[in-house]
Amino acid sequence: MADVQNVAADEVAGVVARLKRRMIDHALPLWSTTGWDSAAGGFVDRLHQDGSADRAAPRRVVVQARQIYCYAKAAQMGWYPEGRAIALKGLDYLLARAKAPDGRPGFVYSLTPEGGVLDPLRDTYGHAFVLLALATVYGLDHDAQVRAQIDTLLSFLDTQLRSPHGGFQEGLPPAMPRRQNPQMHLFEAMIACFDATHDLSFQNRAGEFFALFLANLYDKQTRVLGEYFEEDWSKIQPVSVEPGHQAEWVWLLKGFERITGCPTGRPRGELLASALRYRDAATGCLLDEGNAEGGIRRDTRRLWPQTELAKAWIAQAEAGESGAADEARKALVLLERHYLSHPVTGGWYDQFDREGKSLVATIPASSFYHVLCAATEAEQVLG
Repeated sequence: MADVQNVAADEVAGVVARLKRRMIDHALPLWSTTGWDSAAGGFVDRLHQDGSADRAAPRRVVVQARQIYCYAKAAQMGWYPEGRAIALKGLDYLLARAKAPDGRPGFVYSLTPEGGVLDPLRDTYGHAFVLLALATVYGLDHDAQVRAQIDTLLSFLDTQLRSPHGGFQEGLPPAMPRRQNPQMHLFEAMIACFDATHDLSFQNRAGEFFALFLANLYDKQTRVLGEYFEEDWSKIQPVSVEPGHQAEWVWLLKGFERITGCPTGRPRGELLASALRYRDAATGCLLDEGNAEGGIRRDTRRLWPQTELAKAWIAQAEAGESGAADEARKALVLLERHYLSHPVTGGWYDQFDREGKSLVATIPASSFYHVLCAATEAEQVLG
């Protein structure tokens, strides 16, 4: 872990403040100007390598929702006063273009750059992020119309996407295999909905996902979280393990503990210890995929697992674990050093191979959610 050992004390001490300034001075302005299509409306899905907008790329609904979240969260934190107006503009576009444009309930998967329907799939993963975006916007003003949108989306999930085996289907039409990922982000959205509304029903909804996690998603023997499942939540062999998701669940379980009082310390500790087995020896960054035995299946390394590792350590620091705050700051330094030091200020590298070569030429908007969330969590907990 050469890079972890070569993190200077002053680099660690100032990383939270540097990350905040990077968000405020560069990322938030970039993605609200170049990253917004002022002609057709909507956030662009990605930027070219030189920082110009790729206006020809399809507009995925999950990206629209993530960008709305980012600007609402930045406004909530007091980081970016313009964030509220940008989030509301994005929400107006999302509701006008992506909600039931074909007369069927729910949000479509993707739009054309002009705002027409490209893929009419009702994707559960995407709906989780729409719910997260709505909850974060609602937290700003407690607007009754936004709350009505939350309730409508919940009704769609309950009536159209619930599985008799627990959790929610992949989408409409249903697909296989089942993944833990949509369930995880619905868990996140329910926690956010509780934070925004203080409606106790969201504690119960979050509790359903916690129960699913304990009963089916998490293997207590191997201490890993599986990715792919049969319809009845039986494992698909060989088990795929994404270290980034192991870390992400640590943070989410701490959030669940915060809103319910239900202790989650044991699975959090086990998940984080397991995630740390899948690190790149040269950089200390999390790799993309392993197996249940701790072996590596893909030795590439994407940006988002690094933000989730930082958030996992932040969660443990919030819980009072000795040394966790320092580990969180070190993880943020590695994020900054390897992924955020891009020639386009406010941009990032998305993925590297084992030799450190960038594998993705564009700058994807979808990563902003991960980076901004890590930055806001770091400020709130680490200061």
